[in-house]
This record gives sequence, C-alpha cells and structure tokens, in this order.
Amino acid sequence: MSTHLRPLLAACLFTLVAPSFAVPLVADGQWNAFDVDEYSAASAGVEWIDIFNGGQPLSFEFVVPAGYFGTLTVVDGGFAGDRFTVKDGATTLGVTSAAVSNTDANIGLDFDAALADSAYSRASYTLAAGSHSVSGWLSQSALFEGMPLNATVGALRLEVSAVPEPSALAMLLAGAGVLAFVARRRAI
Repeated sequence: MSTHLRPLLAACLFTLVAPSFAVPLVADGQWNAFDVDEYSAASAGVEWIDIFNGGQPLSFEFVVPAGYFGTLTVVDGGFAGDRFTVKDGATTLGVTSAAVSNTDANIGLDFDAALADSAYSRASYTLAAGSHSVSGWLSQSALFEGMPLNATVGALRLEVSAVPEPSALAMLLAGAGVLAFVARRRAI
C-alpha cells in the first residue's frame, strides 16, 4: 500500500472503530504516554494505542469542572518528525506542529525535553468545561531511510485553571490598555 494512503486509511479506520480502551486523565500536569505501532495495533492502523492492552485504540477521558477551562498539551517523543491529529469525541481539535524527520537522535520518554525542543511536534488546546474523550492518530511519520516508521510514542497532559471573574478580566484589560497608552506616548 502506498505510504501516502496509510494516514488516510488510518483516519477512516479510526472513525469507524471508536476507541475501545479509555484511560482516566487527571489534571495534575503529568505526562500520560500513548503508543503508535501499526504492527502492534489490533486494527493494523496508526491510531493511538495501548500496547499493554492488546494494541487496542486508546482514548483519555476527563471532565473539566464548571467555572474552569482545560489546557491539553500533546507532544511527540521518540524520533522527531511525527505529527498527530487530535480529536475530542467526534470533533477534530487539530494537528500537532510540523517537525523535521530525524531518526539519528532519540529523545525517548523525556516528554519535557521533547516539548522544549522545536524538532518535536506539539500542540496545546484550550478545552471548555464539560466531559472530554481525547484520542488521535499518527498523521505523519518520521522517516527511516525514506520509509515511514509508523511507530512512535507520544504523550499528553492536562492542566485546569479557573476562568477569571468578569471584573478581574475587565481590570486586566484596562491595565493592558494603560500600559499600551504609556508605551505609545514614550515612542512618540
């Protein structure tokens, strides 16, 4: 099969086969790893899987409480060059940033180092209060000798913050306006 058609086929399979293994995600800022491996995946696709659960498709389940918003960060690990399409239920949140394929260096499971290194793909999404089921698939693979590996590790983490009170938000915006006015006057 053409290597260009694999991500498209994976997306179709992913849409048809809902994630069957859900992991509760805690808003503690800790990384939660997932695997991608077309040979270990029960569907032979490139969706996020749990290798230790028979290669079943994987989703991360959590609730953002009312009055709060969530920041979901997704990062590639292993070799640079992978990109993920990220979904929340039936809604596509987006695709992680572009990355240059590099199989000479391997960052392994150090997701903080991967997040700090622009060679690795990443994305952050702001999520509203409510129930969420986040999953994804490998939409671009790192290349080894010109061929896609279609195997990697990635991770995500969730942080939850309170929505600012309207009065605090108004004060913040007013302060920013004053600072902009002062900066403009100094520039004149």
